Amino acid sequence: MSAPAPRSPFAASVLTLYPEMFPGPLGLSLSGRALAEGLWSLEALDIRAHATGRHRNVDDTPAGGGPGMVMRADVVARAIDAASPAGDTRPRILMSPRGRPLDQRRVRDLVEGPGALILCGRFEGVDERVIKARGLEEISIGDYVLSGGELGAMVLLDAVVRLLPGVMGAADSGSEESFEGGLLEYPHYTRPREWEGRSIPPTLLSGDHAAIARWRRTEAERITRERRPDLLDR
Repeated sequence: MSAPAPRSPFAASVLTLYPEMFPGPLGLSLSGRALAEGLWSLEALDIRAHATGRHRNVDDTPAGGGPGMVMRADVVARAIDAASPAGDTRPRILMSPRGRPLDQRRVRDLVEGPGALILCGRFEGVDERVIKARGLEEISIGDYVLSGGELGAMVLLDAVVRLLPGVMGAADSGSEESFEGGLLEYPHYTRPREWEGRSIPPTLLSGDHAAIARWRRTEAERITRERRPDLLDR
């Protein structure tokens, strides 16, 4: 039986008005080392390169009036089409405060895929027509508004890249973290055994692996119940 074909590295393309923001934090630590080792790839593409006219405008006033500016459908569409030609199966994502909240399940889905095209919105938002016409999946990293989608894109990519094969040192490093089993993570302790009158829980020093597993599960459930009861409801 022949061995399965090697998997192509996760390929991320980020469409932004500020390509100089990348790789930014993604060029450091785990993600930066993985980027240097070719475990994933990142290209930051300037949306303004697809604008036309003397002023190369990427935005215009909102139809119907109102404050701010809106990113133009024609400019954004040209940027998407250039970065994601026919045959590109990567999901097309728009970082947006009105999007579906990013969760570990969606992160895991992205990890299993070929990569992602991520559009970073600016101003008041993106013309709705291009969102529909190019099948953009809107994703939010929280119930707040940022100046643009770049920081959200970095958050999403950091969450994905750390789970790619070969990025983390231990194969099971990502399997016992918050949200992986529907719970927040249990507390962690390390040396010294005593610190400012506080001791490591005796169970963790017992060497009884079954008891340790039960303690961690109980603590994870307790913390989740106290801080994120909505996770238990799911």
